[in-house]
Amino acid sequence: MALNTAHAGGVTTTIVNPDELYDPAPNGYSHAVVASGGSRVAYIAGQGGENAQGVLPESFADQVAQAYRNLRTVLQELDASPQQVTRINTYVVNYDPSMLEVMTRYVKETFGDALPAQTLVPVPRLALDGMLFEVDATAVLE
Repeated sequence: MALNTAHAGGVTTTIVNPDELYDPAPNGYSHAVVASGGSRVAYIAGQGGENAQGVLPESFADQVAQAYRNLRTVLQELDASPQQVTRINTYVVNYDPSMLEVMTRYVKETFGDALPAQTLVPVPRLALDGMLFEVDATAVLE
């Protein structure tokens, strides 16, 4: 069993990727994350690609980049680091496997080796017209 442990904010997260399963790290996620030392959990609403003025870029890559910037902003406001995120759900309009490289790049840029458990959900549309990507998260705060 492959284990990777990170410490941040009094929380220890241990990534569990059983040897009997394929290695999910190249795709930007872990099979499971165990958090210990924490008793407060933040459930972070879906962050889309709109900026502070509510402007939504047209390109998928720009929306993904902004969504992860927005997620990092929420984490910062919570005095949490990305390493305290244990799970993310991503929602993609008209998903095509070619989009995975873009999403994986920003997941790895945000989380480094502390890749959270992740579910990718293809959807026909999201809340805003033109919205192509959204990510929500669960973080163990302390």
